Amino acid sequence: MVKEINTSIEIDAPTTAVWQVFIDFSRYSQWNPFIRSITGKPNQGEQLEVFIQPPGGSGMKFRPVILNLQPERELRWRGRLLLPGVFDGEHQFQLEPIGENRTRFIHSEVFAGLLVPFLWRDLDTKVRQGFEEMNQALKNVVEQNERVA
Repeated sequence: MVKEINTSIEIDAPTTAVWQVFIDFSRYSQWNPFIRSITGKPNQGEQLEVFIQPPGGSGMKFRPVILNLQPERELRWRGRLLLPGVFDGEHQFQLEPIGENRTRFIHSEVFAGLLVPFLWRDLDTKVRQGFEEMNQALKNVVEQNERVA
């Protein structure tokens, strides 16, 4: 079974400013309420260590591999639980310029595998809420930085 969560937010800042905050993994604990930490280098093919904590849920650590990295455009990774086909998630972050100083941040994930039907309810509520809270926090930080600059 395959299911998807798709969220987006518009940020009053150029994609370069959004990307600078987004790709600075070392500062995630300071602003990100959903992805609490990422360790590893943002390079295609790299394995990261990611700790997420959905609202009202317990935290989870996993080790996704970066499938695609296009600076100021996209970061996409795939994480797995146990073996391929049990519970796979392809997480995607995209930045689209929608004006000179405006960016659409698209945050989505496609879930596939045997456990998806059993986990979908929590994914569609808690994880979706986590995506939306992260999007809003990113917007707040980037726009605050832009006002200060």
